[in-house]
Amino acid sequence: MHDRSSLAALRIDRFVRERLTPAVYRAAVPLDLEFWEAPDEPVPFAEAAAGVYAPISAGDAWGRPWGTTWFRVRGAVPEEWRREGALPPTTRAEMVVDLGFTSGQPGFQCEGMVWDAEGHPVRGVAPLNTAVSEAVAAEGTVDVYLEAASNPDVGSLFSFAPTSLGDKATAGPGPIYRLRHVDLRLRDLEVAALLADVRALRGLADQIDPQSPRRAEILVGLERMIDAVDPDDVAGTAARGREILAPLLARPAVGSAHTLHAVGHAHIDSAWLWPVRETVRKVARTFSNVLSLMDEDPDVVFAASSAQQYAWIKEVYPDLFARIAERVAEGRFVPVGSMWVESDTNMPGGEALARQFVAGKSFFLCEFGIDTPEVWLPDSFGYTGALPQIAAAAGARWFLTQKTSWNETNRMPHHTFQWEGIDGTRLFTHFPPVDTYNSVVSAKELAHAEHNFADKGRANVSLLPYGYGDGGGGPTREMAQAITRTHSLEGSPKVVHSTPRAFFETAEAEYPHPEVWTGELYLEFHRGTYTSQLATKQGNRRSEHLLREAELWATTATVRTGATYPAERLRRAWETVLLQQFHDILPGSSIAWVYHDAERNYAAVARELEDIIATSLAGLAGEGTTTITVNAAPHARGGVPALGGGSAKTDAPALAAPVQDGDGWTLDNGILRVHVDGRGLVTSAVEVATGREAVAPGSVAGLLQLHRDTPTQWDAWDIDVHYRENVADLVDASSVRVEDDTIVVERTFGSSHLTERISLGADARVVAFDLDIDWHETQKLLKFAFPIDVHTDTATSEIQFGHIERPTHTNTSWDAARFETVAHRWVRVAEPGFGVAVVNDSTYGHDITRAARADGRGTVSTVRLSLIRSALFPDPTQDEGRHRLRVGFVVGADVGTAVAEGYRINLPERTVVGGAEELAPLLRVDSEGIVVEAVKLAEDGSGDVVVRLYEALGARTAGRLTLDFEASGVVETDLLERETERRAVSGVDDALSYLDLALRPFEIVTLRIAR
Repeated sequence: MHDRSSLAALRIDRFVRERLTPAVYRAAVPLDLEFWEAPDEPVPFAEAAAGVYAPISAGDAWGRPWGTTWFRVRGAVPEEWRREGALPPTTRAEMVVDLGFTSGQPGFQCEGMVWDAEGHPVRGVAPLNTAVSEAVAAEGTVDVYLEAASNPDVGSLFSFAPTSLGDKATAGPGPIYRLRHVDLRLRDLEVAALLADVRALRGLADQIDPQSPRRAEILVGLERMIDAVDPDDVAGTAARGREILAPLLARPAVGSAHTLHAVGHAHIDSAWLWPVRETVRKVARTFSNVLSLMDEDPDVVFAASSAQQYAWIKEVYPDLFARIAERVAEGRFVPVGSMWVESDTNMPGGEALARQFVAGKSFFLCEFGIDTPEVWLPDSFGYTGALPQIAAAAGARWFLTQKTSWNETNRMPHHTFQWEGIDGTRLFTHFPPVDTYNSVVSAKELAHAEHNFADKGRANVSLLPYGYGDGGGGPTREMAQAITRTHSLEGSPKVVHSTPRAFFETAEAEYPHPEVWTGELYLEFHRGTYTSQLATKQGNRRSEHLLREAELWATTATVRTGATYPAERLRRAWETVLLQQFHDILPGSSIAWVYHDAERNYAAVARELEDIIATSLAGLAGEGTTTITVNAAPHARGGVPALGGGSAKTDAPALAAPVQDGDGWTLDNGILRVHVDGRGLVTSAVEVATGREAVAPGSVAGLLQLHRDTPTQWDAWDIDVHYRENVADLVDASSVRVEDDTIVVERTFGSSHLTERISLGADARVVAFDLDIDWHETQKLLKFAFPIDVHTDTATSEIQFGHIERPTHTNTSWDAARFETVAHRWVRVAEPGFGVAVVNDSTYGHDITRAARADGRGTVSTVRLSLIRSALFPDPTQDEGRHRLRVGFVVGADVGTAVAEGYRINLPERTVVGGAEELAPLLRVDSEGIVVEAVKLAEDGSGDVVVRLYEALGARTAGRLTLDFEASGVVETDLLERETERRAVSGVDDALSYLDLALRPFEIVTLRIAR
């Protein structure tokens, strides 16, 4: 028999394109349209409804960039459609909208929300989701408003070309869209069902063995369907075509077929190529679409993360929120993720990442009575090794992502496994093998999921997140129809409607002893996100430490003086900071508008927290003229206790005076002896007690290096390894001078200028670098290098609640791919008995390498900080302007010293004037390894004091926590301050004046102390 399968496929495709698809709608009539353009930002319905509307027609231009145009839409179903017996019951009238959609992705261009005449949101419209049956009243009339957002497509085709569209001030006046139609159309449900049948079978034919009998019978059957359907009367003969295809669709899947648990999903970026204000509307459009689909299809289940997004709906769209709550109670609209937003997990501090769970879980518990059991982060750019313990401490059991499928070099060996964090906590983890969080339930995707699944033979289920995402949209009726047809279909994996909980419980039962992955889930991609948008990263770091101070001093003031605890103000500040830790805001991968907002928000947070701190300290100090120093850090400084205040040492000079020495200066404080040459570069840093030199021979420390930074793709996201091929060492100085015991170095390069202040504290082992950068480069990366005379093949980097060891060699492809890494306040390289740390107040991106020593005797290590970069997409003005940041070179640093100096550079002491001679801390810890991360009052308003601490050295550590306030009880809790079994508290004295603690390496402990 001759093989004509390729011709059959062409015939089928043309029939679908030219006959079947156009026949889905039997008829169309235009609706009457008027429009009103909002003068600037979006307005409430009542204001829009009161606007003065003017006529508009299909073909007219509308919408300036980022504008809002309201359309008044009215009309009626034609009499001939309504006449009894004129049409079969398999037809339905619906409004169909095309605002002028482009070829770009849904969610990245214009979209709209339909409102009824009373001001209730109905559902959204977007490319590939254009029909609104609810717009047609029971009596056949249409009277609705369409709120249309003329969002420009900033770059959904990802050519990465610079664009001015990401800032409303530079986007231009428009209009940028042309209205195609707003029609009333008559949908033929039988033809639509036939189209879904054909798509399911035609897609399957492309995925199965070309020589298989199954493929042959599918193609033959589809051709028989074409022969049976009259091209001049598709509607009248569609049923006949469906009868022919029914046996092909009824063939069940084989018993060993992979099973996909389909969960409706709409990954909605809380900001990205649109501002936060637009995300609020995107969420409303998407959630209303989902509710509409649930009304139409009783099997659809939808999962949505991010408590922040629900909170927006509750505030701005209360009617919609009430409808969501009803579906949540049914179990079909499923809050997931446990966090305030789908945050970045690399850069938020330990307490901030914990508060993501506290805020997120608390919202879901309060609003819906649901304790979400999973962490849902499908798109964040790598996952910290601290996350398993943090998640488990919040009561989470499961973790889901698919982002590691984006790795450039290595493929993760598992899709379902146990993920072990730095402390040993394990979290049952799943990577959907479909390799997308935006599945459209195509046969190609289903086949890929089955073939790609790495744990075959031991497990056979995976999760299928389906629906348009990134810019929202969610699942569509076409996707739901595809699930119905692939529920059990020979040649295809099985697909079942499910919930995240049902999937994870099934997966755990099926695979009770999965393989284990230990440590961070490093994403071999998007390494530039550790550095892009420096001002936002500084805002985050500063806000986190201000929040620590504000909570500490407000708690102390409440306990000591009875002051009212500013819980609501602190909650609002936390929610702002948590929102801006979203995985496209903090990483620096959003448009300029997002960063204008972020920087304003950080400034407002700082003002609010500074006021809380000042008010609290003033109340604690009382009236008087005595000046004391207060120290919010967890380590004592210069006679000032940790978490308290007292008189600082004042008898020693603050800085070691530079002494002219040949071609430069020597700084010597008896602990370190440092030489800075005439170019303003550190040529030597010797630990006086041991004589140990820290600077690698033949090298200089504090070397600024300017690299070409032209990523292959994803400009703001990526640093590619080829950046190392082009570098200029910035060794020339326009001036070097001494001012007030500080060496001041001026450097000019390209279009930029940098002022560097180098100093050594009188009793410090830290060489301090204060950098003031006026940055005006494009596609450049500025590194700050410290070649260190230490032979090691690992480096230690601070992460949340601990640190991580990473290789500095490139033995394997995994090691070589890790050429840019993230760290928080410090990194350290060491030999037994001697180590050097580099601390910072602004920086997250680092690279740490090893090279042969100049004399051939072993190797040296080079620590480099990525200070600033200037990508052109999506924000062509990224990081332009003035920035100030600080770095410290810590010679002779063990891990404890690195931890303390990391806090010191980020938490400077304050002074307060009043009548108090000292400010006694509420509590003291006698162990260097036990670090107090937070002191606050309980979330429930009880007045209990909550203390969060962790083991910082990576060792089993015992210590005593002494309380300096009357306590009536103490319990260990989870992050949500719910009592748990006692594990870290090894003893409590009868008077509750102290607790004995025994912590495991990197263990997080939360104590709730009743007053």
